[in-house]
Amino acid sequence: MDELENTFENLTVEFRRGLTNLVVLSQCKQPTYGYELVKSLDEKGFPLDANTVYPLLRRLEKQNLLSSDWDTSTDKPRKYYQLSQAGALFLDRLINYWYETVQTVKVIIAEEA
Repeated sequence: MDELENTFENLTVEFRRGLTNLVVLSQCKQPTYGYELVKSLDEKGFPLDANTVYPLLRRLEKQNLLSSDWDTSTDKPRKYYQLSQAGALFLDRLINYWYETVQTVKVIIAEEA
């Protein structure tokens, strides 16, 4: 891989890392468990490794953006995550920031075209 390709790959990884919180929070409006989230995001074209998702869910819960409950009614207990009230407000703010930033970047890029 040449240097420019390596630089491109590194930059896209940084972009995705920054978007991952937004994407994961947006998918937790309804209760969801880790594997379901991994599968759903993959189907939507935003694949994430389970080794990324599970620590992220725990961190978002620790930050009080998600709440969780165990479902032990089946043979395989599952921990379901859902936006907390603070998480819903935070997500709205993050979405607004995202759209404002995208609009600003579009204007800046269009100036150069």
